Amino acid sequence: MSGAALAARAELADLAASGAPWDERLRDLPTGASPRAAAVLILFGVLDGVPARSAAREAQDAAVSRDLDVLLLARATTLRAHPGQVAFPGGRLDPGDDGPIAAALREAEEETGLDPSGVEVLGALPAVPLEYSGHLVTPVLGWWRHPSPVRVVDVAESAAVFRAPVADLLDPRSRGVTVIRRDGQEWRGPAFEVSGHLIWGFTGILLDALFERLGWTEPWDASREIALPD
Repeated sequence: MSGAALAARAELADLAASGAPWDERLRDLPTGASPRAAAVLILFGVLDGVPARSAAREAQDAAVSRDLDVLLLARATTLRAHPGQVAFPGGRLDPGDDGPIAAALREAEEETGLDPSGVEVLGALPAVPLEYSGHLVTPVLGWWRHPSPVRVVDVAESAAVFRAPVADLLDPRSRGVTVIRRDGQEWRGPAFEVSGHLIWGFTGILLDALFERLGWTEPWDASREIALPD
């Protein structure tokens, strides 16, 4: 593991231990009267076999190791809620779960086939309210100490499971905003294009806020609009 990757793990652990609140983009999202508890696993690790980059691009990667990646999945297009969208593994807390961390690990195993024993839990971040789905979502930060193979476990739930290089997510050329215009109103949110997928919505907002708090964000064009898939 590179020194930069070890530094990234330390920065993630410090963030998890800080307990610092989110900025207003996430902290002030509206929620229903009785939100349901949910959790997602934001799992970082080191991706093997990463190709070399040009010297010019490497010079811009000082904030993050090129071999650092994060686990994501694409939801099945047949789902009623958020069909086809990219998300972190996760879901609602079950009665048998011992809190959000246990729920996040269980859901990640069920959705991606990963071995939870290889995951080092760094800590839970402040919960984020979501009015649209009626959930209060706790993001759980993890580090892949012993990576295991991942795959689509249930095709009715997921269309793809993949590890996205963080340097590609931070690349300004991969970044933009999605825009939803409806009934005279407009909603704009951060988006990332990576590995043939568009990451937007809650996952895009969470990634953007996380990178900002870690100090990893590179300057990018917030006026660049990326069309949503049909």
